[in-house]
Amino acid sequence: MAEYGHRPDPDKLLELAAREKRGKLTVFLGAAPGVGKTYTMLQRARRLKEDGVDIVIGLAETHGRSETAELLEGLEVLPRKQIDYRGRPLEEFDLDAALARKPTVLVLDEIAHTNAPGSRHPKRHQDIEELIWHGIDVWTAMNVQHLESLSDLVTNITGVKVRETVPDIVIKRADDVLLVDLSPIELIARLKEGKIYLPGNAERAAEGFFKPENLTALRELALRRTADRVDDQMIDLLRQNAIEGPWASGERLLVCVGPDSLSEKVVRTASRLASGLNARWLVVSLTNASTAGMDVAANQRIDKILDMAERLGAETRRVIARDFVEEIYRLSRRENITQVVLGRAQEARPSPIPSGAPCPMRS
Repeated sequence: MAEYGHRPDPDKLLELAAREKRGKLTVFLGAAPGVGKTYTMLQRARRLKEDGVDIVIGLAETHGRSETAELLEGLEVLPRKQIDYRGRPLEEFDLDAALARKPTVLVLDEIAHTNAPGSRHPKRHQDIEELIWHGIDVWTAMNVQHLESLSDLVTNITGVKVRETVPDIVIKRADDVLLVDLSPIELIARLKEGKIYLPGNAERAAEGFFKPENLTALRELALRRTADRVDDQMIDLLRQNAIEGPWASGERLLVCVGPDSLSEKVVRTASRLASGLNARWLVVSLTNASTAGMDVAANQRIDKILDMAERLGAETRRVIARDFVEEIYRLSRRENITQVVLGRAQEARPSPIPSGAPCPMRS
């Protein structure tokens, strides 16, 4: 493996160059419906228009809220596309019209939306990817429960099944994630005032999803995910400028696994450690360059372990290296790792280092 020393990370520089040719994605993230994501997005759109920027509303869901609908006045709004589905007309975002108009910035609400059958893409986040590929900046909004990695957790917290999700990689690749925050007390007050749902729906929401404990848990998830995104942005900037770590900005774990049965236990131990430290964690499978791809069964076991790690919230990576120790050291510096988690088989006598013990990497 190449050692970059004090030079900028070439992979990150290439990624930066590719981004310069694409449009930029800005996500307005909230903990729950009613926190004001669309309202905030449209307020900013009006200010941008006043500054002379070519901004167009591709689609904005007001959900019957008059104060949100008023913000659309004076803004250019694309007509919705009519789609016939089993004899019933449906209205959807018109992707082709947006590409033909090609504004500098396009507002396209509710990234987690599932498009009507017959649309070019099944999901709206795929529409957004095509817009960005054509050089259009896109603003969108979503609630934290729609993140794929969090949907099961949110279901356990609230008892409400999340049916529409967005892959985490979409948010990870976003150029900016803006948190639109409102305390549970304020949000419940808005609900009671009829500013989120109609009266009948508001009563049901107050008895179910909009309980204070649910909203507090969702708010924590939204705050953590936004903080994670800021952490990722910091690390990208440091890599692009060849500033080596680790930097005291928060805990980051590197977990090394192999095809052995111990690795599953190591991943679960690291998951609990990462949760307790509120830390990001990276699970890496190291393979010797001379034997890579030779053992099919071992590769299948590693795939299973990495899949489990992703379900538990880790970032995963496969790395081919000749010197494992040197590669762990290199990864630790490049990824701002503060602790390395390694497994060790149980010995006949008591061992001073328990299996799955973390090894601090701070300078």
